[in-house]
Amino acid sequence: MEKEFDVTQTTITRDNPFRLCFVCLGNICRSPTGEGVFRHLVNERGLQPYFFIDSAGTSAWHVGEPANHNSRNVAEKHGVELLSRARKFGPADLDEFDLILAMDRQNYRDILNMASTDQQRARVRTMRSFDPDPEDGNVPDPYQGGLNGFENVYQIVYRSCSQLLDLLEPRIERS
Repeated sequence: MEKEFDVTQTTITRDNPFRLCFVCLGNICRSPTGEGVFRHLVNERGLQPYFFIDSAGTSAWHVGEPANHNSRNVAEKHGVELLSRARKFGPADLDEFDLILAMDRQNYRDILNMASTDQQRARVRTMRSFDPDPEDGNVPDPYQGGLNGFENVYQIVYRSCSQLLDLLEPRIERS
């Protein structure tokens, strides 16, 4: 069973920014939306020096591609830019990031299967573990809902990212 992410053990400074990676299967829809939304929220609050934000996919199908045009269009409608290029998540990422956010249970399991230590496993959470309305715990594949699916994913990710940043912001030691 997934453990609750413990922000009380986190201290964030300019010299030690908090490092997050959003992960889905192909890194063209859900995880770039997570990266873009979280970056947007961080920028709105003027917290850029305190965070390093990235995204990746558990597959290599779309490496180098920009976010899906429907994901970009929905995000832009909300004033959010999705500028990332797809990359594959690898075992080294388990040591590189403080928090790895899987968009669904399958990606969560795939990431955990790469982990070789309890410390690495402790860094992996599902995105919806920070959603006030987590439903089944998965950020759904947006293709299954047509254009409404992309808007639905955006809303889920926005709620979850807002909640996560609300939990992390008090841990920032401003200098």
